[in-house]
Amino acid sequence: MSCILHIETSTDVCSVAVSQDGACIFNRESEATVGSSQMTPGFIEEALSFIDCNLLTLDAVAVSCGPGSYTGLRIGVSTAKGICYGRDTKLIAVPTLQLMCVPVLLREAVQEEDALLCPMIDARRMEVYAQLFDRSLHEIRPIHADIVDSDTYKEYLDEHPVYFFGNGAEKCMNIINHPNAHLIEGIAPQAKWMHPLAERRFFDGVFEDVAYFVPFYLKDFVAKKPKPLL
Repeated sequence: MSCILHIETSTDVCSVAVSQDGACIFNRESEATVGSSQMTPGFIEEALSFIDCNLLTLDAVAVSCGPGSYTGLRIGVSTAKGICYGRDTKLIAVPTLQLMCVPVLLREAVQEEDALLCPMIDARRMEVYAQLFDRSLHEIRPIHADIVDSDTYKEYLDEHPVYFFGNGAEKCMNIINHPNAHLIEGIAPQAKWMHPLAERRFFDGVFEDVAYFVPFYLKDFVAKKPKPLL
């Protein structure tokens, strides 16, 4: 038995879900035009009220841990840690790029046995955060901040069909331009897909130290100068 609260704030779309015993029983997600900082607190309040009203016991809080938006990750992780402290419960970290593979696999969008999955998060211009997995979610290539050109994934594309997805993928397809490169549209990291990964960690006893855990930013935060007031 498990009841887990899931929080995903790594991109412009934030989402919150609750799962119980392998099924998503509550889900809220924002539109892409609305910032995570605005929507997250309300979604979490709704989710906790849902848990309490249904007399469920919160066993853990799972949070998408990056890479992704610096501000979004800080909001999600700090909120998750606060709930863990307040409710004396466990913290689970779910890697964001691995999370993005879950709907691709559940929808059976990839048929070839030797296919590779390449989730991508937009890191501005022609840079993306990317990782390569096989269909069993074994890591083939670690996470990199890639500046994409025609040769970036060539060694994999020459040997396998590779499926690219996420908000960084579409802008790269014309540049990659390889017959083995395939685009899957409409894939984003969402809380409602976190439960298979979070529950595996829960039952394996893989928890984070609530006091010391930090998101995986991949790159250091660079502050921008504010725009001058008119």
